Amino acid sequence: MELQINNQTKTYQVAKLSIQDLLEIEKSDNLTGIAVAVNQLVIPKDLWATHFLQSGSSILIITATQGG
Repeated sequence: MELQINNQTKTYQVAKLSIQDLLEIEKSDNLTGIAVAVNQLVIPKDLWATHFLQSGSSILIITATQGG
C-alpha cells in the first residue's frame, strides 16, 4: 500500500491499514494532541480504529506543540 503522508510517499507491506494502525507505526505510543485528515477530510479520533486507508490516499498528520 502506498500513501502520501505529509507530502512524503511511503509504502506499507499490508493489505489493510487503519488510521490507528498507521499512527502506531509512525508516531509510536504518544497519540495525544494529534489531528488527522485523509484526502482533505478531518477524521474524528473516535473513528481512527475503523477508518481504513486506501492505497494512494493523502494523509496529513498534525501534532500540536506548545509555544510562547
